[in-house]
Order: sequence, then structure tokens, then C-alpha cells
Amino acid sequence: MSKTEPVSDAWSLTIPEFKPEDNPHGLLEESSFSTRFPTYREAYLKKCWPLVEKILGAHFIKAELDLVEGTMTVCTTRKTWDPFIIVKARDMIKLLSRSVPIEHAQKVLEDQNGSDIIKIGTMVRNKERFLKRRQRLIGPAGCTLKSIELLTNCYVQVQGQTVAAVGPYRGLAQVRRVVEDTMKNVHPIYNIKALMIKRELAKDPKLKNENWSRFLPKFETKSVGAKKKPKKKVKKPYTPFPPPPQLRKVDVLLATGEYFLTEEEKRRKKRSERFRKDEEAKIRREEKRKEPFIPPKEETILSKPAASSDVDIEQLKKKVKKQKLR
Repeated sequence: MSKTEPVSDAWSLTIPEFKPEDNPHGLLEESSFSTRFPTYREAYLKKCWPLVEKILGAHFIKAELDLVEGTMTVCTTRKTWDPFIIVKARDMIKLLSRSVPIEHAQKVLEDQNGSDIIKIGTMVRNKERFLKRRQRLIGPAGCTLKSIELLTNCYVQVQGQTVAAVGPYRGLAQVRRVVEDTMKNVHPIYNIKALMIKRELAKDPKLKNENWSRFLPKFETKSVGAKKKPKKKVKKPYTPFPPPPQLRKVDVLLATGEYFLTEEEKRRKKRSERFRKDEEAKIRREEKRKEPFIPPKEETILSKPAASSDVDIEQLKKKVKKQKLR
């Protein structure tokens, strides 16, 4: 079902119940399926296995747990009359191996429910990006995953590189779409909003058979600019001679004369070097404290240049004579 199509009637079809009277002769051949489980699930499976045998025994399916080989096996018996129940039992033990609790894994045995294990490990190559998008699917404190479960009526378990889902077939298709879009860098909030809008539109009989594309949020991908290329390093001129060898620590000590010092002299030298650095730092701190108290330099007003000492005496005598004659 695409995002722009209304709710299809194919999902709401009721499956007729299969009864023992429909297959009175039972099964002709024995069928069995086996699956492995990780070591960390051994304790839980050992604890709940009697309940698994009881649930599958009601459908005349035999279940075996091999802790040595680390496998779970289900097989039909002579009393098994439903030919598809063995496939459901296979899905149930697969879910148990993917950390799904027995309370939710047993729902797959019902006719209206199914299961889906989505492999997300190969969808993103970069490990850091994969972990970031997987955490985005879970959400803070698992709130995003809980929202998906409420809107799809499915139980969803994110474990390692797979996502296991149990619930109605319509919800499984929606869960797969949300998971795949999240791994393709589409935030799950867009799909959650679309599911909420679809749920409200499905309640209106007038809009049931209309196109819902105008009501759904549209996601537009933004093209991020390419990263700036680093500056090219200038190649040094080629020289056929190798670079000079670096001095070893012993050579440096020999050059400075510290190699021949005793332990006491080395400690004394380190102590004096530390004291010298402390004194220099103390002087810098004092100078910094005195900076606000240093008066600013005042601008000096330049006086007019004095008269030249070289005076013409003859010219001065003539001026005096002229004033007396007057």
C-alpha cells in the first residue's frame, strides 16, 4: 500500500477458520524446522521452555530445546491436522531467538497475526551512522518505538542488526515501511504523523475511498553541500639526500651534560627549574595586577620655537637711530 492510497479492503478481509473437520486424515509426512539462538538467550529459554511446550502442544506440535548445540526444533506429530501451524511454530521460535518475550511471540500462532524480521545491518554501511539511525528508531526512552507500536498494533523489538515485529498483517507492512525509511535517513516522525492522519481519515466514511495525498505531510530531501576540499599541500623540492637523523634522548642528555648528573643533582636541578618558573609567573602576575594603577601618558604641548640667537647687530643699530630721529 503506497502512502498516497486510501485504506484497501484487502487488509480487512476475514480469514475463514480452519477446523479439524476440514482435514480429518491429518498430515501424510512429518515436517520440522530448527533455528539457532545466541548464548545470552539460553537462560531465558531454559526458564520459559515448559510454557513453550504447553502452547505448541495445544496445536499438536512437538518442541525440543538443545542447550549443547544451541538450537530449537519444532516438528509435527501424528495428531497434527493443521498443515500451516508448523510454519507458525517456526516463526515463533525465530522470534524467541531474536529476544521477543514468550507473551508476544505466541501471538504469531493466531490466524490474523503474522511476524516479520527486518534485517537492517546491510542498509547502512557506516557503523556510526547505522547506530545513530537505529537509536533514532527507538527514540529517547523508547518513546518513538512505543508510538509505532500503538499506531500499528504490533509489538516491535529492535535487537542487534534486526527488527522483529509481531501483529496484524497491515501493521507489519507499516512497520517495515517506517524501519526502511528510517534507515534511509527519513525521520520516523514523518511516518508517525502520516499514520495518525490515516487513522483519523479512516473513521470518516466520506473520505474512505478518496485519495489522501493532500492530507499527508510531504518530506522533501535537502541536498547538503559538499564538504570543502582541504588545501593542497605544497610539495617540497626533491632532494636525493635523506633527512638528518633525529637525536636520541641519550644523545640530548649527553649534549647538555645531564647524563653524568647523579639522582640528587637531577632532583635539585628540577626543583630549581620549577622555582625559577614559579618566580617568573609571580612577576607576570604582579605586573598584571599593577596595570590598572599605572597613569596614562599625557600629551605634551609643543611650545613655539624660540628666536634664533644669531642677531644682526648692524640692523638693530639702524632701527634704534631711526626711532631717536623721530
